[in-house]
Amino acid sequence: MPDDRIAAALTHWGPRFTAQGVDPNDVARTIAGLERWADWLDAWCALGDLHAGLAREAEARGRRLTAGHAWVRAALAYHFAKFVWLVDLARHDAAEDRAIAALAAAHRCLDPTAERLEIPFDGAHLAATLRRPPGAARPPLVLVVPGLDSTKEEFFWWEQVFLDRGLATLSVDGPGQGETGRRLPLRHDWEAVVAAVLDALADRRDLDLARVGAAGVSLGGYYVPRAAAFEPRIRALAAIGGPLDFGALWDDLPPLTREGFAHHARARDPEEARARAARFDLGPVLGRIRQPFLVVCGQQDRLIPWRHAEEVARRAPRGELVLYPEGNHVCNNIPYKYRPLVADWLSEQLRG
Repeated sequence: MPDDRIAAALTHWGPRFTAQGVDPNDVARTIAGLERWADWLDAWCALGDLHAGLAREAEARGRRLTAGHAWVRAALAYHFAKFVWLVDLARHDAAEDRAIAALAAAHRCLDPTAERLEIPFDGAHLAATLRRPPGAARPPLVLVVPGLDSTKEEFFWWEQVFLDRGLATLSVDGPGQGETGRRLPLRHDWEAVVAAVLDALADRRDLDLARVGAAGVSLGGYYVPRAAAFEPRIRALAAIGGPLDFGALWDDLPPLTREGFAHHARARDPEEARARAARFDLGPVLGRIRQPFLVVCGQQDRLIPWRHAEEVARRAPRGELVLYPEGNHVCNNIPYKYRPLVADWLSEQLRG
């Protein structure tokens, strides 16, 4: 019988694994017989090693497409090995390094124009991936923003939905996220993050920075509207599965989520973590968001109640709610519905 943490991870995030590109058969094999949370990381890293081996073999034979897809699968496995696993931080960070390297190898094979950016911020830097659609001289740009435990290494196929519609993407690990989180803790005032990103891109001639959109998932669905309330360079935004008031949810969040927030916020104890979570409240700023704002949520979301999305859309001056009755957290059980919707909507807003 798996322990409670394994069961919680599968209950809350199982559909996310496959939505992001993990083969469901790999999920089943990886968790089969897994009973101790302490063994989670090793099981998923073994899956990553399997796909990394397939990638190297394909590259040696000159099969770049096959290799690239295998590298994406490896990156996802290494990422999900450590995404909410904080048992041993040295091993956590080692798995993260492997995810970063695997995604870089995937880009080398599948999208060699992809760029790694390191954007100066608060005495450190924000790590980001910039991708541009082929054949577009100055495409609009979509900022793709992770949540509490997602990172840019998770977003290859999510980015592709925007790229297929002629939109460039910049997936960024902000403070407390992914590799940036090793240097900078979580912060609620994401307008500072977005301002630094857009300032760093200002001199580029291969992006149309008069047409910038943003899409955030889960806690990224807080970060994006918070930033848009103060940053007019965001022309349209979408939040998927985001909270109105994260602090108000604190007592009902899964222990893995509370522990993850405390770690990424560098809180000294649970009470400090609770106090910091209370800062993540869109209520005081929703009236400032004048841009078109798409709010997407699933009515079966067990992490962020759908009423939060309903209230965000109601209180934002140009809010538009799309509620999927069957959708779970971030609607990852129906990615074929929400992803095209968000990409089409942002494309229409940025080109309208």
